[in-house]
Amino acid sequence: MRLNDGFEASASALTAQRLRMDVIASNIANAETSRGRYVNGRWEPYARKMVVLEPVRKPFPELLNAKLAGGERRTAGVKAARIMEDSSPPRLVYNPAHPDADEDGYVRMPNVDILKEMVDMISATRSYEANVTALNASKAMFTKALEIGRQS
Repeated sequence: MRLNDGFEASASALTAQRLRMDVIASNIANAETSRGRYVNGRWEPYARKMVVLEPVRKPFPELLNAKLAGGERRTAGVKAARIMEDSSPPRLVYNPAHPDADEDGYVRMPNVDILKEMVDMISATRSYEANVTALNASKAMFTKALEIGRQS
């Protein structure tokens, strides 16, 4: 394990949580967008997006060979695997005066729940803060190791 593995793991998590916060902000901004995309000659409401995170893992033989060859810089951390759309149906809101209302007066609105988005935003923010703390701890350990080396 190298000294800066902690930096790399925390940095990848910071990047992933920042992406998560950006997607959540987009969901909140489009919570009332009844015309999100045009599909088959018809407007569809905005669909809630979610970030799927996964750990950075490689098969052991590949990792071993890369380490023996002096390569493989990143062995720990997390990455955003994809951004997927929530498959839950849109909300139906009764508003016959809306330009997108159907013949019964219902408008198909995005499947975005502001309360759920705010909880996700708090979770992402707390994860971001925890990774900043871990990054600072790694930095403090690295600095202390340099000080010990200088005193010898």
